[in-house]
Amino acid sequence: MSRSDTPVNAAKTTFEIIDTLRELDGAGVSELADELDRPTSTIYDHLRTLVDEEYLINEDGVYRVGARFLELGEQARNRMKVYTVSRPEVDDLAEETGEHSNLMIEEHGLGVFVYKARGADAVQLDTHAGMRVPLQTTALGKAILAHRPREEVEAILDRHGLPEVTENTITDREELFEDLAAVRDRGVSFDDEERVGGMRCVAAPITDSNDRAIAALSVSGPKSRMLGDKYKEDLPERVRRSANVIEVNLTYS
Repeated sequence: MSRSDTPVNAAKTTFEIIDTLRELDGAGVSELADELDRPTSTIYDHLRTLVDEEYLINEDGVYRVGARFLELGEQARNRMKVYTVSRPEVDDLAEETGEHSNLMIEEHGLGVFVYKARGADAVQLDTHAGMRVPLQTTALGKAILAHRPREEVEAILDRHGLPEVTENTITDREELFEDLAAVRDRGVSFDDEERVGGMRCVAAPITDSNDRAIAALSVSGPKSRMLGDKYKEDLPERVRRSANVIEVNLTYS
């Protein structure tokens, strides 16, 4: 490993602490030390620094991720042209369908929810801006993968695998590639309880001039409301139309 490739261990520990606090929704020094298998003194020094720099808060010995990360995340999102252009279409989709409408990008081989809107009838879901998920577990992610070169998809799968989230998640590589070929033919992808039990989703890719997916747009709702022609024809057509509007606006804005 060259000098320029050598990880900075202190920085790596800092980010491991932040990620672990996020996953645990807060923790004390001893719990973090046990979770990360680090000396308590090391964890405490990192925590104190992060609190001093206002990235964490300390609530009676329980450390939590602070609101300063909102500023960083919002700045990153606002710099994304695909977010600013897509947001009106995402809002319109949610209002018209009454369900969840979502925008996802790919970053570091994972799907990242950039924006979501809730329609009047939308159920509660765990998704939120910044949430990262394996791409093959969602219609959004499969729409993106279907419009990426196979060697790029293979590299993503080598890095992240095909984790099983529900009993319907695709966990076989060749089955996934067959599904991605069908997505390219249809122009939309489907998620039939592949990430969340009882939920279905329809997504379309947002592509550039080289037909490379830069993002994906979706509508998701309870399986009981995503049936028949609505699921297979009406929503796919509506989502494709919105994706096309976004593509045109990205080109000429």
